[in-house]
Amino acid sequence: MTAAAPDPSAPDSTATDPAVAAAEAELARLRAEADAAEAQLKAAQARAALAAAEAAAAKAKASGAPAPTRPPAPSSSEDRGRIEEPSGDIAPQPGADAQSRTAAIPGETTQGPAGAPTEAERTREQSPEPTSSATQPATAEPTSSAAQPATAEPTSSAAQPATAEPTSSATQPSPPIEPGPLTPEDIQKITLGYTFEASTSTLDLGALLNGDPVPSAQIRIPLGMMNRHGLVAGATGTGKTRTLQGLAEQLAAKGVPVFAADIKGDLSGVATPGEPSEKLLARTRAIGQDWKPEASVTEYFALGGVGKGVPVRATVSGFGPLLLSKVLGLNATQESSLGLVFHYADANGLALVDLSDLRAVLTHLTSDEGKAELKELGGLSAATAGVILRELITFADAGADVFFGEPEFDVADFIRTAPDGRGIISLLEVPGVIDKPELFSTFLMYLLAELFEILPEVGDADKPKLVFFFDEAHLLFKDASKDFLSAIVQTVRLIRSKGVGVFFVTQTPKDVPSDVLAQLGSRVQHALRAFTPDDAKALRATVGTYPKSGYDLERVLQELGTGEAIVTVMSEKGAPTPVAWTRLRAPQGLMSPTPDPAIEAAVKASPLLAKYGTSIDRESAREILTAKMRAADDAAAAEQAELAKAKADAEYSRQKAAIDKQQAAADKASAAAEKKAQQEYERLLKKTAGTTRTSRSPGKSPIEQILNSKSTQTILGGVIRGIFGTGRR
Repeated sequence: MTAAAPDPSAPDSTATDPAVAAAEAELARLRAEADAAEAQLKAAQARAALAAAEAAAAKAKASGAPAPTRPPAPSSSEDRGRIEEPSGDIAPQPGADAQSRTAAIPGETTQGPAGAPTEAERTREQSPEPTSSATQPATAEPTSSAAQPATAEPTSSAAQPATAEPTSSATQPSPPIEPGPLTPEDIQKITLGYTFEASTSTLDLGALLNGDPVPSAQIRIPLGMMNRHGLVAGATGTGKTRTLQGLAEQLAAKGVPVFAADIKGDLSGVATPGEPSEKLLARTRAIGQDWKPEASVTEYFALGGVGKGVPVRATVSGFGPLLLSKVLGLNATQESSLGLVFHYADANGLALVDLSDLRAVLTHLTSDEGKAELKELGGLSAATAGVILRELITFADAGADVFFGEPEFDVADFIRTAPDGRGIISLLEVPGVIDKPELFSTFLMYLLAELFEILPEVGDADKPKLVFFFDEAHLLFKDASKDFLSAIVQTVRLIRSKGVGVFFVTQTPKDVPSDVLAQLGSRVQHALRAFTPDDAKALRATVGTYPKSGYDLERVLQELGTGEAIVTVMSEKGAPTPVAWTRLRAPQGLMSPTPDPAIEAAVKASPLLAKYGTSIDRESAREILTAKMRAADDAAAAEQAELAKAKADAEYSRQKAAIDKQQAAADKASAAAEKKAQQEYERLLKKTAGTTRTSRSPGKSPIEQILNSKSTQTILGGVIRGIFGTGRR
């Protein structure tokens, strides 16, 4: 049954109706927008199908299977507009309704104004069923008019978009590829999210993975955003070290110095060109990486000289009481008390160079000589000082004293470039102190704090001055005090403006405090395990921190293979990029340790070895206090000797006075006895003198002769001495 033909003589009511004219104009506009949106969708589908076919071919070639048969070269402009029909979930099935292809276009409406036909109807009007083999899918990047997407009014069948089954045997579809979780729209969104301005320098992380790699969807991070910090997390053996190595190589190649701790020693391979293999080349080709072996300029350091690298030391004063308390495992009270000890040392000019200096100060304060000074400090009890002293002794006896001393390392030596402009990768060797994880993690924090102190403000630069990879970060935050965590958060928050980027490398994001995670702009999350209830809880917590995506992240994070990761970074506009399941690039350096002879040769050739190779023991608190105590001991000894001498002199004087007194008494008694004897003698003489009657000179009487004889005088003297005790012995 045919419809009646319109009467040409009848008046056209629509010609003068403004509402109808406006509706038709709006209809034409919407039709044009629909055509443009459908063309963009078909281009994205074609690109995804092409990338999937290339990946399948590369995969088949790597596994030794025959590659999919490619169609013969087209012989006409019509044929050049054809490509193979994609299969699987990547593109719609042939002959599908156009409504299903346009319903997912964001921003489109399904109802036009004023009774206009629906969007699906307009789409069907603009996409007539193809009737010839010339209506094959358009290529992702058309090079001729025959391959252009369809317009609202196609002028030739060669320009129609392909929706029909191919009829030529020369254009057989490629083998089905492994379906992925993303739709073509998702792939297009992710591709656009990681496409930056041509002037933006970027680091390539890898290619999008949607069942198979999508080489056309490269996942990148802007170089200027590396100072916004980041996180590389994942279970053991998932490829965190290789991710770190790849980032370090690209940063160094772009002139950015890098610092990283080499926990297991295998990161040293960055200094040696990599070794190609069929497996490696197949992987890199599949993700669109032009891999070639290349070495980076590397400097080796060793914590405290325990190892082969240039020694890195710190003074106790420079390390500070906060970090030292973390290393010693002190509680909050002991930590504040240690701060008082540092204050005392500074106030008294006592340089704390090594642990022996700090021990000397504590020993002095707890001694009899320092009790008064300890009391003046206030808040520091002798018991607390004793606990700190015991912890220091244990810490030093375990071999940790070699990490403190002089010359103190200047962290500015980490910010160096090679003569050819490449950044130098500084690797801190820590296998020698792996049994002291708290020490080396805290030491890394000390180096970061020193960088914050010496570097000037630079704002947002085109590239960072230094990127600092903080491996085994969970050891830093374990059992950390509130003050210590506050210091870390402040450093991470403010060091960005000084041109330093910090990437924490750990096992799960929950190892890093939320205040620190809030400062991180980029995340590379390798596989997580959920073997225990705690693991499952941590997994769910990790999933909850990601923006909405087309992935079931709780499942995907457990299915990631080695060298694969869920990535989201910060774009050059400061906005997060879409979440992308990424197969990461392979490092260009050796993925195993550099041989020891090569490391030793590099260390010997380092210009820093002469500066830091030999330790210095200058006068410090220990020597000052030792000299002070020695001087005090000498003064005390001299005073004691003086007192002893004075006491001896006094005793001598007393004894001499007693002797002199006894001698004087003896002399007096002797003189008295002699005087008495003389008087007795004179009396006897007088008595005997009157008995002589002759006038002539009388002769001596017998008594007189006896008394004057020597023997008589001797006898009389002995008798007198015996009576009065005046005889000298």
